[in-house]
Amino acid sequence: MDASNGKPITVEEIRALAQKRLPANVWRYYVDGADDQLTTLRNEEVYKSLVIRPRILRNVSTVDTSTKIFGKHYDIPITIAPSAYQRLAGYNGEIDVARAAFARGTNICLSSNATTSLEDVTQALPSRDPKYPKPWFQLYFVRSRAITKELITRAEQAGYEALVLTVDTTTMGNRLHERKNPLKLPANLSMANMTTIKGGGASKGRLILNAETAEEAAKIEREHSDLLVDSALTWTETIPWLRSQTSMKIILKGVLTAEDALLAVAAGVDAIIVSNHGGRQLDSVPATLEALPEVSDAVKGRIPVLFDGGISHGTDVFKALALGADICLLGRSALWGLAVNGQQGVETVLNILERELWRTMALSGAASIKAISSSMLGVRKVGPGFGIAKL
Repeated sequence: MDASNGKPITVEEIRALAQKRLPANVWRYYVDGADDQLTTLRNEEVYKSLVIRPRILRNVSTVDTSTKIFGKHYDIPITIAPSAYQRLAGYNGEIDVARAAFARGTNICLSSNATTSLEDVTQALPSRDPKYPKPWFQLYFVRSRAITKELITRAEQAGYEALVLTVDTTTMGNRLHERKNPLKLPANLSMANMTTIKGGGASKGRLILNAETAEEAAKIEREHSDLLVDSALTWTETIPWLRSQTSMKIILKGVLTAEDALLAVAAGVDAIIVSNHGGRQLDSVPATLEALPEVSDAVKGRIPVLFDGGISHGTDVFKALALGADICLLGRSALWGLAVNGQQGVETVLNILERELWRTMALSGAASIKAISSSMLGVRKVGPGFGIAKL
């Protein structure tokens, strides 16, 4: 912390404060991944395997951290990822996160499983220059097309500009701590966008997670079919159906392979997000930073490639941008800021990352986001010899 005023000056310090302030079950819900948490931990650790190769005698008297996605201006190449149940962190939950993002000249993606309705979030936001983006809405495509269609219609009517379809939740990941210590929303909170789910309950996906036999899981599926995520989605049917329902941009969240990236381009989606759900779904998949190069290489700039996973330093953002990300999404780190000091806490996290990124760019010889390239990264040589191998 800053010795002069006691304020946290790193995201890690904010994370430590958040852990002290959050109830243990809420902290574990936010932080834990699936099974042995190999992917969750690797998402964070993998950044250490890359070194930065700085360039010198480049004019960095002015460093511009801004970028554009869909023609809209972002002051920083960092936006807020969708995450559920933000009011469990305290303060005003999703509204504080959204206001912080707008105050810092960036954007949010609101979760379907938010504890604040999608309408209340947009109504709470101040108006701003139209050069900036409008919020995005993350969609869990449930088996009831009527419920799914209602969510899409509500989002478009409320002014959201993009629909982010999560595609890595055909069933819920094996979250061991959650199975032993189920998290239930308190009676005063609910999944505010799913009007059929009341406060104080558990999601239907979590009921299946706790099923002890295939027969029990099948029974739950029969009883709650309409509210479960549809596991029958396909490239040929789902994307055209979404196009027929909305004029919003369509983004796929959960792409980890070149093969699926190419299918996404062929299907005509507007962007993809390289994401493994924070390691909360299938354990042992690659860290998102490891998956990013093959996805970016496959897309070849035809659509934006967005990225999330384990970001807690400005150097993390720099490395993701160098490997082909157009913008980075912040998940857990934003929640830590929210837990510590509401809107101001989230703004502090964004400010820290912006300053760290700005400093990294200046010291690396990159005066703009476009000047960041993979040639600025290297890995330690393995085998004969010693030194750094360029990517």
